[in-house]
Amino acid sequence: MPAETLEREDLFDASFLDRLRVLALRLRKRRQLMRRGSQSTSATGFTREFKDYRHYTPREDYRAIDWRLYARLDKLFVRLYEETQELNLHIMLDTSTSMAQPFPEKRRQALRFAVALAYLALSAQQRVSLYSMSSGVHQELPPLRGQGNIEKVIQAVMKLKFEGLTDMKRCFEEFRPSKQRYGIIFIISDFFGREIGSATEAVARVSAWPGENHFLQIVHPEERQPEIEGELELTEVETGERRRFWLTKRDVQRYVETFDSFVTSLASECASHSVDFMQVTSDEAFEERFLDLLVRGSALAGGV
Repeated sequence: MPAETLEREDLFDASFLDRLRVLALRLRKRRQLMRRGSQSTSATGFTREFKDYRHYTPREDYRAIDWRLYARLDKLFVRLYEETQELNLHIMLDTSTSMAQPFPEKRRQALRFAVALAYLALSAQQRVSLYSMSSGVHQELPPLRGQGNIEKVIQAVMKLKFEGLTDMKRCFEEFRPSKQRYGIIFIISDFFGREIGSATEAVARVSAWPGENHFLQIVHPEERQPEIEGELELTEVETGERRRFWLTKRDVQRYVETFDSFVTSLASECASHSVDFMQVTSDEAFEERFLDLLVRGSALAGGV
């Protein structure tokens, strides 16, 4: 069954964008930005911006001389340019059923992180692309640039339908970020697949993408520590499969241990492939956790 529709005010109240602006200012105070919308890199850039002048030396190409300046000062100078390369933020949002059922708080938290990341990038004149991810990958928005496009991002995430299964292997195979542009990729998901190890196995493919890759796991506290016991019937929200169980306290403890092992393995695999991993629970305060995410080290926030 598709997740219930939420109104905009359920996700983004009237002061949400104002709080994002405050967060951006707080971030600048917490960490000196070393990279901005256009990043100086050693790679071939897409634009050449004037940087400075310096005196001409005989070994240099005479074609670099600024002859207009020579006519004014009667001295030889060359113009210095800076190759710049634009950052591209790719937000991949898991829209499978488990991101909204039975805990709709997960969807709220995931959408807020997606919009906040987009806002920060658009404010820095970086390009932002939005993708949904379930049985496959679908591009929800073409690359956008400029702070005025944040409303398009909000409208796009509000229209997303959270339904179906998560096929991470297929999604990561289908998604091919351009090798011509440095990318920052945030995958926002609970990373629950049909098999418990499917997310861990997919990390190697993600690590091959050009750029900077982040896994942001959104979970509900009861998914790690369920408050259930005795005879009950459980439904798998993505497949509709139902099973009856008699659960003891020891059974629940084994589940908790298995869940923790899954998260530990995923985090370890990410670390071994230089993929950033961070877990956020749906009941945590959004603003503080968003800042925690950015100060971990990202070109989006001027990471060092």
